[in-house]
Amino acid sequence: MILKTVLIWMMGISFGIMVSAGVFTVLFVVGLIPRFAGRTNTARCEIFYEECIVAGSVMAGLLSIFPISGSIGQFMTSVSFSGAVLNAVLIVIGIFAGIFVGCLSIALAEVLDGIPIFARRIRLKMGLSIVVLSVALGKIVGSLIYFAENFFVP
Repeated sequence: MILKTVLIWMMGISFGIMVSAGVFTVLFVVGLIPRFAGRTNTARCEIFYEECIVAGSVMAGLLSIFPISGSIGQFMTSVSFSGAVLNAVLIVIGIFAGIFVGCLSIALAEVLDGIPIFARRIRLKMGLSIVVLSVALGKIVGSLIYFAENFFVP
């Protein structure tokens, strides 16, 4: 029984390493980090950005395996912080939320830049708006099906 558990544990770790290596390879080979650094004029911090992505991915992997119950709101109300500490924590959370929204908008701009290139490559003369609308509707239907199955499962 112990041998089976150790074997499953080793397989899980190795599969996780392979998947994360693939994700990191896509992020770095596509040049997403240098683009972000170029758009924000912070190319000197590129190595720091890459390290933060790796650390965030490791942290997300650990939290998906060992979930922490509760929420930040419950933690903040249970511990008595002074006003200055609470404001500092809220500022840090706000900065990270702003960075996330900024990265999301840059990624959306990159995707929108790629649509005309894709249309030219497949020689699409007419109907680009129909293709974009179809992709959007497909994403909406897929999301609704996903959330409906997860919300209504007994």
